[in-house]
Amino acid sequence: MTDITLLDGGMGQELVHRTGDAPTPLWGTQVMIDHPGLVEAIHHDYFVAGATIATSNTYAILRDRLDGTPFELHFAELNLAAMTEAKAAAAHFPNTRVAGSIGPIKASYRPDLHPDYDVAIKIYGEKARMTALHADILLAETVASVLHARSVLDAALDTGLPVWLALTVDDQDGTRLRSGEPLADVLPHIGKASAVLINCSSPEAIKPALDILKTSGMPFGAYANGFEKITAAFLEDKPTVDALSARKDLTPAAYADHVMGWVGQGATIVGGCCEVGPDHIKEIAERLRAAGHTIV
Repeated sequence: MTDITLLDGGMGQELVHRTGDAPTPLWGTQVMIDHPGLVEAIHHDYFVAGATIATSNTYAILRDRLDGTPFELHFAELNLAAMTEAKAAAAHFPNTRVAGSIGPIKASYRPDLHPDYDVAIKIYGEKARMTALHADILLAETVASVLHARSVLDAALDTGLPVWLALTVDDQDGTRLRSGEPLADVLPHIGKASAVLINCSSPEAIKPALDILKTSGMPFGAYANGFEKITAAFLEDKPTVDALSARKDLTPAAYADHVMGWVGQGATIVGGCCEVGPDHIKEIAERLRAAGHTIV
């Protein structure tokens, strides 16, 4: 059958669930500081479940996210800590890789806040160079506009590592980026990426999005979130994830149904995002093997 790369699931939400700590605007960064070693344990659990990629807990470690916090002078230190925990977990599992996550400048789902290209490429460039020192792949996540895609991709490609671009689409219309731009408008700008994905969108929005991505001719895939909806409160300044609610219907079996549908469309890279945990990844791994696919 097909070789499938199985990503892990969400990290930030899994950290919060396991500790019971109140979410902060720093997302999983704060939990990582307060509970050293827990990130490595979660990476380990995803590998046990069947994932072959550890996505580093570096998504929200950007200078602008740290500004005005007690950690604003610890950008490099925090990035290294997150990468070290991912690599430590991967060292125990052969044929696994670490994907260095690069989240959006300013905030998720807020393309209106994204700086101009010349500013953004410098910010992403510093982040990409630092993360690439300890990664096998760079994964630009929750890319919400054409401008965001161009700037983060150009910055990351300068490192020489393979770059996977993960775009986020409108939950009600998977043919559009969260900026409102047609998803197809990003395709002319991503020819040097090694793969193109959809992430942190509702599972239902991903099918029409993949129909567009498959026209790119490059490896493609998806990993959805398990939120009920992106609320107005979450789109305010310095949001916390307690403004979002997890879906009750997205059981491991239900989520795996979606994933197998994406594989049926030709996706070769699949996994989960926020509110998708190790049990979901385990179910996906079992389904993939039962269908005759090889997890790589």
